[in-house]
Amino acid sequence: MSFNNYKSIADVLEDFPLIYQEKEFIQSTLTTFETNSYFIERLQLVLQEGVVFNSEYAICENIIAPILLEVWLTYRDKLLLWSHQPLNFDEQLSGIPDYIVAKRSPRGKVILDHPYLILVEAKKDNFEEGWGQCLAELVAAQKLNNNQQNLVFGVVSNGKVWEFGNIQDNLFTKNIRYYTLENLSDLMKALHFIFTESINQIQQS
Repeated sequence: MSFNNYKSIADVLEDFPLIYQEKEFIQSTLTTFETNSYFIERLQLVLQEGVVFNSEYAICENIIAPILLEVWLTYRDKLLLWSHQPLNFDEQLSGIPDYIVAKRSPRGKVILDHPYLILVEAKKDNFEEGWGQCLAELVAAQKLNNNQQNLVFGVVSNGKVWEFGNIQDNLFTKNIRYYTLENLSDLMKALHFIFTESINQIQQS
C-alpha cells in the first residue's frame, strides 16, 4: 500500500496505533533570521507574472521548492534537502514524498542518510488527503530511523497555506495554527523553527 492510498489521517490511524492531538508546538517567536531581499523580490515577481497554482507540480516548482531552498541554505552543512526521492519501508509504507529533509551523510551528498527529519507534501487544495499521505510518510520515516523517540516533522501545503505536524513515539501532533504565503515572514520563521529543531535532534542523538 503506497502513501497515496491513504486519504486522511483517520485512514492512517486505522492501520497504525497512533494517538492524534492538536496543539501549538511551533515557537517561531524564538527564531531570528533575515530573509534575503533578492529572494523576496524574485518570489513576488513569480507570483505576479508566473503560472503558479495550476497544478501540484507548479506549486512545488514555483513556491514550495524556492522557499525550502532559501531556508535550507542556513542549515546545509548538516542537512540535505531531497526532491521527489523514493522512501520505502515495506509494501505498506512506500512512495515518493515531494520533499525530504535528512541528516547529511558523512559519506557524501548522494547518500540519503538517517534520520529523516522533515517530510513535505504538496497538494493543490485537498489538505485532508495531503495529511493522510504525509502522516503515512512520517510513520515510514520513524520506522526507517529505527528510533520511536526521534521527532519527525511533516508539512502539507498548497503553496498559499502551510500546515505543520510532527510525530514522536505513537503521538501525532498537528499544529493548531497554520501559516500563509501572504505573511511570508511568519511562514519563514516557522520553517526555520522546524529546521532548527531538526538540527537539535541530530546533536542529541
